[in-house]
Amino acid sequence: MDMEKVAQGFELVVANIMLLSEKLGTDFYDAFVEQNAAFLDDTDQGIVELSVNNDKLRQLNLSNKEWQKLFQFVLLKGSQVAPLQPNHAMTPDAIGLIFNFIIEHLNKNSELRLIEFGSGMGNLAETLLVNLNKKVDYVGFEVDDLLLDLSASMAEIMGSQAEFMQIDAVQKRLMEPADVVVSDLPIGFYPDDEVAKNFEVATTDGHTFAHHLLIEQSFNYLKEGSFAIFLAPEDLLTSPQGPLLKEWISKHGSVMAIITLPKSLFNADAKAIYVLKKGPAAHATFAHPLSSLTDRESLEVFMEEFTKIVKL
Repeated sequence: MDMEKVAQGFELVVANIMLLSEKLGTDFYDAFVEQNAAFLDDTDQGIVELSVNNDKLRQLNLSNKEWQKLFQFVLLKGSQVAPLQPNHAMTPDAIGLIFNFIIEHLNKNSELRLIEFGSGMGNLAETLLVNLNKKVDYVGFEVDDLLLDLSASMAEIMGSQAEFMQIDAVQKRLMEPADVVVSDLPIGFYPDDEVAKNFEVATTDGHTFAHHLLIEQSFNYLKEGSFAIFLAPEDLLTSPQGPLLKEWISKHGSVMAIITLPKSLFNADAKAIYVLKKGPAAHATFAHPLSSLTDRESLEVFMEEFTKIVKL
């Protein structure tokens, strides 16, 4: 990866976003979508500098991995100038690479069908699509139309074979089953109790956690014996509604692994990576605390132990 080219591309894209934001009177993310459209369609929106910058951007001839890194930097810039609500925040690249490692270890096939709940800005999707050594049939579910436009436009520029659908993932629809479901789970209560009551994890005391409903729903999209990977609260199984989720898991699947993450990553909200299997366990739950996502030795110890123990 040529980081100098990535840096040059970043400056050009951000410059165009600022030009469009001023001309159109819109925010950073809407302008980002407009910039991607201008790049793809070779239009200038009446701004000569926009076209000049996009010509320079094309001349960089970025690879898909370089585009992915560039877009990650642009999204980070966006989070500084126009912060989004926590459930719309970008999934850190380091988390995506751990998801990538888990998928590579547990699925040895050359082809993979992958569904993502809450695809958001698309950073987790693109991290997986550019790093997995497989042909990936990817479908992302997202409710927010702006995030959908953003992730789809980035995927088109990168040439990713990705399909993004405007769907509330809690609402079931008929689809070809997947080899793996992934999600940086949106955290909070699901507002529609009438829908929630159709789930085994539903509580009779107020609203049900949306992330619990999504976990149950994931098994409806998975092939038997396949697995799901979630970024979720560390107290997922010990929260007030945790017993309902634990009971459901014990009936329909198993907890393959729980990888707790450094608390510094998420401010006060401690999180962990959960790997669930649709089917009985092949081993005891693998529990591992990751103290750092940047320390190579710590990551190597984790990957070695995970590879030895965690099996489908």
